[in-house]
Amino acid sequence: MLVYQVTVYTGDRVGAATLNNVHIKLVGTDDESERKWLKSLVIFRGSISTYTVSCPNSLGKLVLIELDKRHNHLTPDDAWFPEKVEIKSPEGNIYTFPIHCWISDRETHRFREGKALRIFDESHSLGQYARKQELSHRKVCYGWDCFDAGMPNSIEADGPCSLPSEIQFSFTKTAEFGYTALTALTELHLKGLDDNHRNWENLDHIKEVFCNKHTPISDYVHEHWMADWLFAYQFLNGVHPTLIRRCKTLPENFPVTDDMVFIPNGSNLSKELTLGNIYLCDYKNLDGFPANTVEGIQQYLTAPLVLFHKRDNDKLMPIAIQLKQTPAEDNPIFLPTDSTYDWLIAKIFVRSADFTEHQLNAHFLRTHLMAEVFAVSLLRKLPMVHPLYKLLIPHTRYTLHINELARSQLIGPTGVFTKYAASGGEVLNRIVARSLSSMTYRSLCIPDDIADRDMQDLPNFYYRDDGLQLWDIVYKFVQGVIQYYYKSDDEVQRDSELQTWIGNIFQHGFLSQQQTGIPQRFNTVPELIKFATMVIFTCSCQHAAVNNGQYDYSFWMPNTPITLQRPPPTKKGTTSEATMLQTLPPISVTVHGIAVVWLLSRQSSDFVPLEHYPEDHFTEETPRQLQKDFKAELDTLSIAISNRNKGLDIPYTYLDPKNIENSVAI
Repeated sequence: MLVYQVTVYTGDRVGAATLNNVHIKLVGTDDESERKWLKSLVIFRGSISTYTVSCPNSLGKLVLIELDKRHNHLTPDDAWFPEKVEIKSPEGNIYTFPIHCWISDRETHRFREGKALRIFDESHSLGQYARKQELSHRKVCYGWDCFDAGMPNSIEADGPCSLPSEIQFSFTKTAEFGYTALTALTELHLKGLDDNHRNWENLDHIKEVFCNKHTPISDYVHEHWMADWLFAYQFLNGVHPTLIRRCKTLPENFPVTDDMVFIPNGSNLSKELTLGNIYLCDYKNLDGFPANTVEGIQQYLTAPLVLFHKRDNDKLMPIAIQLKQTPAEDNPIFLPTDSTYDWLIAKIFVRSADFTEHQLNAHFLRTHLMAEVFAVSLLRKLPMVHPLYKLLIPHTRYTLHINELARSQLIGPTGVFTKYAASGGEVLNRIVARSLSSMTYRSLCIPDDIADRDMQDLPNFYYRDDGLQLWDIVYKFVQGVIQYYYKSDDEVQRDSELQTWIGNIFQHGFLSQQQTGIPQRFNTVPELIKFATMVIFTCSCQHAAVNNGQYDYSFWMPNTPITLQRPPPTKKGTTSEATMLQTLPPISVTVHGIAVVWLLSRQSSDFVPLEHYPEDHFTEETPRQLQKDFKAELDTLSIAISNRNKGLDIPYTYLDPKNIENSVAI
């Protein structure tokens, strides 16, 4: 008899162990073993248990294993989470079978040996069958749904608890998320703020909300929020650094003239436009949408245009604001030389519009919804043994769960956005749909986006500096992995699963809109490398850039109002401190908005940084070494960013690799 040594690794997570009977069968190129009962399986989570399977003849090269679980009448029917199975053959070969999923039923589950295989590499009939069976099962578990017309498709689910177990939050994540939300809401309730519909009588009272939850940057914003330089700085290094662009020619609907604006050192607007020192934020994406009604009061949402000038000291300063898209006598252009409150209220309307554009376009659509599309397409179209599955699956962790929570608790009928944001309700979906129709592939790739916005040389643009370095590091890693598996363009073109995957993304994520520039198929290795780089960057780096600083810049509500309850001024000289306080959201709306960004900015204790891969999907030495090299380069970048930040009044930490989660998980 020939003896195969089988080592079973049970996951180190709550509920991972089992009291049930587990059976295994080994399948090789020449033969297969009998179904073997793994007696006395250690029930503790994190356990490593070794068994032997005897066979009369060699099985040849191992192709897959079959696992099944049966409960007996003396124990409850529970779930089991095996991480992997390692098998040492009589010939001394070591085979690793990655699993990383829950087994909770009585079905037979097949898992492939860890070496990545493309579909045309499959030579064994049972391997081909297992591949098809896996994808057929996944299509049932991960269906497509349409949340609303014009929006990217989402996973078909009836809330997060209906999702397959392996993509749900861990017990730790669930407990911490619930506790954070509960404590925040309890604090507001005990202070009598959550149901207080009065307006703020004094801005200083806002700081008493979550008085023990300040951050260094939130305190800095509270102190300097009225300063023009901080207003401008946030468009570069705040949570929405993707809208501003260089302006060489003024839009026709923004009639700012030389004699309106003050340019230091005797220059003028026309000259500075030619020199490339003028920058623009245009919120045309929000134009024409009616605002929500909050607590029975009509709200207001504008679509401003904002002009900036780069001073000789390299600081960016706002020089003109128009709050609506169409020039008119009742739509004045506000200037820094106007009265204090005229200029301040104009900036407040811009910051409120920025809240909407950031949350719905830059954050929700371009990271959360895109990551969901990438995740569902990956799970439906690529089997575990596919090299692209192994490369990308770590970057989908918790994404489908957090998005289901968002649909129910943020944008659903009773969600916080629906109840309290100017862009809540029906208009939210319409804004997202318009944003999708104008989104391009190039805008999702930071080197192309920076070039298209002509932002390559603006000083003190740390999002750009850190983001481009991250893109290059991710690209190098992805290039190494993909070129290891795909030696030619022909191999990319022959991979039917790969082509089906990108076609699925084009259809369900971008609704087959060709103007987006999203590939419909891959023809070359470089095309595949760039797209996979974009997927990883979007799910990790880009999400960190637009998510992690939300509380820093939104805790002080006047800096980023979730809504405004008075219309924008139609003439200058009509604004005062009293009208500003009446325009800002009332106490109850303010505190619910702050509570949400507090919750969405908390880092979980099971946070997995970009450079870590706790689940071993790759078993070959080359991709595993590439992962180590990837981590080393990110560690070096992290040190460089930390050293730079020591000299900054406002450290830019959001793209420090140690602060970037591997996936959209919050």
